[in-house]
Amino acid sequence: MKSPYVSELQANQPAQGTFLVTYKEVRQKKSGEPYLTLTLADRTGDVEAKMWDNAAEVADAFDRDDFVHIKGLMQVFQNRPQLTIHKLQPIAESAVDLADYLPASKRDRDEMFRELEGWIAQVGDPHIRSLLQNIFANEAVALAYRTAPAAKTVHHAWIGGLIEHVLSLCHLAKLTASHYHGIDFDLLLAGVILHDIGKIHELEYARGIRYTDAGQLLGHIQIGMQMVTEQIARMPDFPPRQRDLLLHLILSHHGQLDFGSPKVPVFPEAMLLHLLDNMDSKMETMRGLIERDRLIEGNWTGYSAPLERSLLKKQRYLDPPVETPKPAKPAGNAPPAPANSPFAAKLRGALKES
Repeated sequence: MKSPYVSELQANQPAQGTFLVTYKEVRQKKSGEPYLTLTLADRTGDVEAKMWDNAAEVADAFDRDDFVHIKGLMQVFQNRPQLTIHKLQPIAESAVDLADYLPASKRDRDEMFRELEGWIAQVGDPHIRSLLQNIFANEAVALAYRTAPAAKTVHHAWIGGLIEHVLSLCHLAKLTASHYHGIDFDLLLAGVILHDIGKIHELEYARGIRYTDAGQLLGHIQIGMQMVTEQIARMPDFPPRQRDLLLHLILSHHGQLDFGSPKVPVFPEAMLLHLLDNMDSKMETMRGLIERDRLIEGNWTGYSAPLERSLLKKQRYLDPPVETPKPAKPAGNAPPAPANSPFAAKLRGALKES
C-alpha cells in the first residue's frame, strides 16, 4: 500500500513518497535560473510543491500525468502547506497501483448500480421504464455509468461520483415529488437518471480527471441528448410528446442559458430537477471544501471560485483549539532573584524597615 498519502504529510516535517504530477510549470528565479512549480496528488488530495534547486537536471525527465518519487520538506507558506522538493525521480506506471492515485467513492459501485436498478423498477410508466432498462442493458454504458465521476473538480469528482450523485438525487426526488402537488414522479426520476448520462463520454479518468475531445467539443448535455434520442429511435411505440419532455429535462437541467443550458426549465419537473441537481452539487462542494481545506490556522477555508466565497469551518468555530498558556514574564529585563539570595534578603529588610 502506498505511504504516505498527501493527507498524511505533516507541516515542518521531512517528506518523501511517490505522487502523481497533475500540474507542472517551469519558471525562472530573478537570477534567471529555472525552478519547478508542481501539484502533486493521490487519492486523498493534492499539495503545491516547489523545486528551487537543480530543477534543470530533472525538468525534461517527466511531465504532467507522470509519477515521481520525491524527497523534501513540508513547510507552511501563507498559511498553506507547501512541499519543498530536494530530490525528484520519475517512476514508471508499472511500479505503482493506480487505485492509490484516483479518488473513488467510499460506496461499492456494483452495490450502487443494484440500487439504481431498484429505482428503475419503481417506474410505473411502461415506456419510461423500458427506455431506462434498454439504456442500461448495454454493458458498456452500465459499466461507465457506475465508474464515471460526476465532474472534473467541483463536486463528486471521483470514480463512482456520477452514480453516487444520481442516487442522492433519487432520494431527493422522491421526497419533493410527494410534497408538491401534480409532480409526475416517473418523469422526474427519468430526468434524474438521464440528466448527466453524457458525462460517461465527456470525462476520462485514466490518471487524472479531464475532458475528452467530445466533452470539449459538445459537452455532456448534447452528448446525453444524443444518447437518449438514439435509444428512443429504436422504440417505435415511444410517445413523441413524452420524448420531448424527457429531452427538455436534459437540455434545461443547468437552469440558465449562461450556465450552459440550451433551454431554461419550462415545466415543474424540469425546474425541480434543476433545483435538486444544483442543491446536491453545492452541498457536496461545501462538504468537500471544508474537509479538504489545507489552511493551517483560522476558522475559514480558502476562497472557492465555484461558490464565490470562503466557508466557515463550523466545528472549529464552535470548538476552537485550546491554547497552552505561556508562562508570565517577570517585570523588567532582569530574571527574578531566588528567594534565598542576598539581594532578596536585603529587599525584605528594606520593606520591613519601611
